[in-house]
Amino acid sequence: MPIVLTILLILVGFALLIFGAEWLVSGASALARKYNISELAIGLTIVAFGTSAPELVVNAVASFDGHADIVLGNIIGSNNFNLFIILAVAALIYPIRVQSTSAWREVPMSFAITLLFLVLANDIFSPDATLTVSRLDGLVLLALFGGFLWYVATQMKNEPEKEKLPTTQSTGKIWLLIIAGLAGLVIGGKLVVDYGVELATYMGISEKIIGLTIIAAGTSLPELVTAIVAALKKKSDIVIGNVIGSNIFNLLLILPVSSLIRPIAYSPAFNTELIILSAGTLFLFISMLTGKRKHLDRWEAAILLGFYLSYTVYMILDNF
Repeated sequence: MPIVLTILLILVGFALLIFGAEWLVSGASALARKYNISELAIGLTIVAFGTSAPELVVNAVASFDGHADIVLGNIIGSNNFNLFIILAVAALIYPIRVQSTSAWREVPMSFAITLLFLVLANDIFSPDATLTVSRLDGLVLLALFGGFLWYVATQMKNEPEKEKLPTTQSTGKIWLLIIAGLAGLVIGGKLVVDYGVELATYMGISEKIIGLTIIAAGTSLPELVTAIVAALKKKSDIVIGNVIGSNIFNLLLILPVSSLIRPIAYSPAFNTELIILSAGTLFLFISMLTGKRKHLDRWEAAILLGFYLSYTVYMILDNF
């Protein structure tokens, strides 16, 4: 197949992922409102799932097809993209001020979860074993995800419940949006994985690089749009909550689901990216304690963005 057509099909896949997630969130939110489910419950469940749905579908397809490097590259690459690109771009638009006390706990939580995954993936306690993210590892991470949901729920108990908003959409239109959204996600995910692998083969680039760059960036577009809109509206807590929450979601839900579908062969080559992710998360926390307190300033955002762009260029050039 011509390379131009391959790239075009990947772009079509990304478009279907983005629109599919939007349709699913819109339809499911309308359905929830129709049955008087609160906006808070909608935000914690449907919207959170919708923005992470592209990564979930792409990883489920890649795991089922046995493309371990795409599974890992998409998760780790998406987390790095969220932190170094999305958060940095948002902070360059408007410096991020962390007002919510929960963010002070969630940033170290994200750091700890990344280190835990590094330990599990490298089988540090079984050094002679073949490196694999096993189904048992997945169950451990899923159990932690349950704990994280419990933590979020307890945090939200103290917040006033927002007024429930009715919907004027018909039930038929709501279900049409949900079905169209799911179809878009499934078809888009299949296109991105299949033709992403074909592109890697054609260009002589490893599946790891494709997963860390093209696929990770593409599946993170919903978070990027959300962060930019929130930054323009000066909604700092939404920006940092979107990024840190998505990173935790990726490691504690999407990755373990992928490992339950098929155990994931782990390459130590990903250790560098995980260490960079850990260091970047630590840098974010330290930046809140130094300079202008409780702020991620533009110069700190420029450091995050400049470093990761430079590393990405080096990683791609080193592949050739």
